[in-house]
Amino acid sequence: MEAIDLEAEKSEILRKYRKVLKSAKPLLKPGDAKIIKKAFQTSMEAHSEMRRKSGEPYIFHPLAVAQICIDEIGLGTTSIVSALLHDVVEDTEWEIKDIDRDFGKKVARIIDGLTKISGVFEHGTSEQAENFRKMLLTLSEDVRVILVKLADRLHNMRTLDSMPEHKKLKIASETIYLYAPLAHRLGLYAIKSELEDLYLKHTEPDTYRMIADKIAESKGARNRFIRNFIRPIEAKLKIENLPFQIKGRPKSIYSIRNKMKKQNISFEKVYDLFAIRIILDVETDKEKAACWQAYSIVTDFYKPNPDRLRDWISTPKSNGYESLHTTVMSNPGQWVEVQIRTKRMDEIAEKGYAAHWKYKEGHANKNKKGGLEEWINKVRDLLEQNDTSAIEFIDDFRGNLFNEEVFVFTPKGELKTLPNGATALDFAFDIHTEVGAHCLGAKVNNRLVSIDYVLNNGDQVEILTSKKQKPNEDWLRFVVSSRAKSKIKDILKEDKKEAASLGKEIVERKLKQLKMQLKEEVVNQLRAYFDEKTPLDLFYKIGKGIIDPKDIKKFQEVRHNLETKKKDKISDSKSLRKEISAIKGTDRDILLIGEDMDVIDYKFAKCCNPIPGDDVFGFVTVNEGIKIHRNSCPNSAELLSKYGYRVVKAKWTSQKKLIFLAGLKIVGTDRVGLISDITTLISSEHKVNMRSITVDSKNGIFEGNIMLYVEGTQHLDNLIENLESVGGVLKVSRYDNLDEHENVEDL
Repeated sequence: MEAIDLEAEKSEILRKYRKVLKSAKPLLKPGDAKIIKKAFQTSMEAHSEMRRKSGEPYIFHPLAVAQICIDEIGLGTTSIVSALLHDVVEDTEWEIKDIDRDFGKKVARIIDGLTKISGVFEHGTSEQAENFRKMLLTLSEDVRVILVKLADRLHNMRTLDSMPEHKKLKIASETIYLYAPLAHRLGLYAIKSELEDLYLKHTEPDTYRMIADKIAESKGARNRFIRNFIRPIEAKLKIENLPFQIKGRPKSIYSIRNKMKKQNISFEKVYDLFAIRIILDVETDKEKAACWQAYSIVTDFYKPNPDRLRDWISTPKSNGYESLHTTVMSNPGQWVEVQIRTKRMDEIAEKGYAAHWKYKEGHANKNKKGGLEEWINKVRDLLEQNDTSAIEFIDDFRGNLFNEEVFVFTPKGELKTLPNGATALDFAFDIHTEVGAHCLGAKVNNRLVSIDYVLNNGDQVEILTSKKQKPNEDWLRFVVSSRAKSKIKDILKEDKKEAASLGKEIVERKLKQLKMQLKEEVVNQLRAYFDEKTPLDLFYKIGKGIIDPKDIKKFQEVRHNLETKKKDKISDSKSLRKEISAIKGTDRDILLIGEDMDVIDYKFAKCCNPIPGDDVFGFVTVNEGIKIHRNSCPNSAELLSKYGYRVVKAKWTSQKKLIFLAGLKIVGTDRVGLISDITTLISSEHKVNMRSITVDSKNGIFEGNIMLYVEGTQHLDNLIENLESVGGVLKVSRYDNLDEHENVEDL
């Protein structure tokens, strides 16, 4: 074991602490440095015996979180103190009342919001979801709780290498599912981009490295291109006496990978790999005119794409983001995205909420409500609906983290911001719950439309109501905003509650006859058995007689049969590890795919169709044993974010030779004999069995989907390489979901 140099560690801790104080100096008021010192000493003492997984002293982490709060978010003393103390209550003997006594109510409230709920969670609930909801309850009172949490999450993601693989996967997935969209919603674009890139680095390391290497390789050529591109713009901006700074930087690795995946193209075919940013240093009242003047200068030299102009200066995004975006054609024939903004707008774009408030304090219009305040009010509304489960709450909350928005007007010309895809019914509920509840239709630009009409930017909307109209289940399909969804659910729940109450009594009686108790685990199994989304839906249908209570006996028989099998001794990853150890007589806590099938029942998830060579994890379902998913599965982020405790480490073993179903998409130019050449190569040369082939040819373009059996990723990669050499074939790619109707299975 390596000896620890305690003196060197002590010096490093003091260096980091002094750096925090030095960085915070411009933000501090008299007496603040003393409070920060007290918080540092308290944290040092509380964590004195603790070390991180990497082996370094634990105090490095709170110091790093405090540094991020200052440098990257621009937060003040209360947040710095909270960052230094954020793990004290959770990990040591300290309690919230001790924090309150020594540091005051504000800090205590933030720490409470950041402290995980302790205790035992029943099967079917999600500890992760419950903790996230608890943190957001504090967010509605003090937004700093989420800003400190984002700083904490960013440092954890930066130091994730020392964590075991399954923990990496859980933390990274939680980050992409909840925290990156939350950073985006609060306008923290730099943090959002870094969280996304770090997610990719830990879940798809090969893809991450490939894109990072290609960006590095093209750096010289890219810098030359940027210099040539901005030369005439710089000269003209100087002539016009506009103080400016120009930055050119590549798009994030995650956004490049998304574009490659979405458009099914190679790195080289991504045309907007980087953006040019023109930052003007002008007074607030001259900002708009200066940005449009700079836009005019850019378009004097380069032809703009009229479909790619985005004006977020006249109408800022609801998270405070302001900028002019245009895409122009450069002289070598390459599209380039140009972003034009002022120094103030750039700071708000980088540091989000904190910068937004800093500028608002000195702004004449400081009493006007902005989009961020409105959004927090919507979160408050959502938090008042305490009768939803934590999982439902997270789904509703994520609906609030939309990326795109639509701007529409009331009949009196008031601007309303709604999520992209919002309908007339969303608009009605945004006006008032009563207006939404009695919405009959709408007039959009003086034309009558139905409640499910999808709104476009600039629409002027007038809602038509009737006292006879009332919500029904279908309405949930017509809305996208979480406000409309939660209000409709509330109204429907009131109607449902009476029938559901009766249904619950019936279930309780039936279970009593069968010598079973109405526990949460049993309710979740019943819900899964009858294919209902929520316990309320289940009880409602039993109360209304839609589900026959006699069928509960059938459920008991199925449950009894399942419980006699080994697989249903497993309800989470801990019980699986015990099961493997008991059978194998080892301390091994990993599921070996191919070797353990004789002792542990597992299946391959149809939503991502894993094959040997893919990075995978096991997921313990309620009724179907263990499902194996790819790390890159479209459902993995949701599964790992909500149900991390049911995730099992898994890896392939080569002890048994098995074949697996895979799907290939082939695109090319149509010619006589092309299908014959493709099938001959697959069947005769590669000796691969095909399950099905579907082909479509239109205007000389050939598209085929082939399902075939392979031994693993290497086998599949060789086949793809050979297929791409067939004359006329332009692109061959693997597709994941072989069953279009497959959803997240049996949670």
